[in-house]
Amino acid sequence: MKIAILSRNPNLYSTKRLVEAGKQRKHEMLVIDHTKCDILIEKRAPKVYYKGKPLEGIDAIIPRIGASVTFYGTAVVRQFEMMGVFSTVESQALVRSRDKLRSLQVLSRAGLGMPKTAFTNNSKSVAEIIKKVGGAPCIIKLLEGTQGVGVVLAETKSAAESVLEAFHGLQARVIVQEFIAESNGADIRVLVVDGNVVGAMKRQGKEGEFRSNLHRGGSAALIELSEDEENAALKAAKALKLSVCGVDLLQSNSGPMIMEVNSSPGLEGIEGATKKDIAKSIIRFIERSV
Repeated sequence: MKIAILSRNPNLYSTKRLVEAGKQRKHEMLVIDHTKCDILIEKRAPKVYYKGKPLEGIDAIIPRIGASVTFYGTAVVRQFEMMGVFSTVESQALVRSRDKLRSLQVLSRAGLGMPKTAFTNNSKSVAEIIKKVGGAPCIIKLLEGTQGVGVVLAETKSAAESVLEAFHGLQARVIVQEFIAESNGADIRVLVVDGNVVGAMKRQGKEGEFRSNLHRGGSAALIELSEDEENAALKAAKALKLSVCGVDLLQSNSGPMIMEVNSSPGLEGIEGATKKDIAKSIIRFIERSV
């Protein structure tokens, strides 16, 4: 098969591993910078051009779309879908997962546990919003933030009010979430491929850091999921209609809580922690689907 990875950087670990896994399975692998694609829309003849030439004969794509280019990247994925090309992540699911507020609403409707979350467009109701999530300490998140950027732990009510007022002053959209103290700065990343858990790791934030992101100095270790944790991850992926995703869970006194679902999960941390060939699982999913 001819498989294209939509990635802006061919040297990223995840991109290189997918290329390697695909070639090991005897597929032709391409890396395409989706921001440099041109879309041609005409009656019953959708086309994607890359560097001036039409992309033809592609059987499947693996979107690795960065949050900053979601709109254009999703348009490219949608165009490939119109051409009858299989995508490991559907364009609509990609859009849905990138909207943190919308994805939390979908997960809530599916009956999944999550930290109590509040959102407002009214800067005058700051104190009331903090109260609704259980008061301080609380977590304040930019809706467009990634990899722990734009996430603040407000330890006091006055600090939370100051941060929210500052964000509102900048016209930034934020959500306020209940702080799950018993998680102790750790979370669980579960990799789901085609309705199956293919790997799971526990990420621990460095000392004094409440965020567990590996990009922020956190560490990762293999973890065996409980039945509740595995079911929550699979249910979250299904609710958001994501065939390939990373589900982030918090361990709480009331069971697993979904923190976020990532439609372009990195492979380096989880392959290192689990010693599993996650990239191969994604390629085999394509083989079963095309």
